[in-house]
Amino acid sequence: MSDSKVVVITGANRGIGLELARHYAAEGCEVIGVCRQSSDELASVAAQVIDGVDVTTDVGIEKLESGLVGKRIHLLINNAGLLQDEQLGSIDLDSLRTQMEINAFAPLRVTEALVHLMGQGSKIANITSRMGSIADNDSGGRYGYRASKAALNAFGKSLAVDLQPKGIAVAQLHPGYVKTRMVNFGGLITPEDSARGLAERIANLTLENTGSFWHSNGEALPW
Repeated sequence: MSDSKVVVITGANRGIGLELARHYAAEGCEVIGVCRQSSDELASVAAQVIDGVDVTTDVGIEKLESGLVGKRIHLLINNAGLLQDEQLGSIDLDSLRTQMEINAFAPLRVTEALVHLMGQGSKIANITSRMGSIADNDSGGRYGYRASKAALNAFGKSLAVDLQPKGIAVAQLHPGYVKTRMVNFGGLITPEDSARGLAERIANLTLENTGSFWHSNGEALPW
């Protein structure tokens, strides 16, 4: 992306979101980081930080919208997410609901609220997970996370169909198993490597391949 492109990233204060913010800031983009609580690292790279935003609430969405008045968004990255663990026999339905709100409903809410600020050539990247793939599930467990990411994939596919006539492309992107706080830093790749791969997938996103589900390494993932 070239200078003056506006990139909005949710969950931008740490982890993958922060590395994506650094990547696009280094490319000369106007990075707008969205989060509940900012960080010094995000403040040092973002052109604007909209903090105090809970993307699961009407108040949070309204605050986000008010902070973007007059902007034209070229790239929206729905990155905010939550991973919790449930095992059969001790499933916490409140945990499932919370993950569904954050991982699935919130990206849809954010996109619906901001799409009027997007136009021909804009892109939306939903940071999902291969754990949302039904075909790829060979280990079970993680009921809330798997279901919420599968729902996000379904939402993203519908968004791709609905927004294609407006010239807006949408991708579902798995970042890889990344060394972040979400997995107690036990991943296989660094946030920097993940962000680089995600940015490559976003750069290659077009109206011809809109709606695709990709690994950050370029592998097409099964639904």
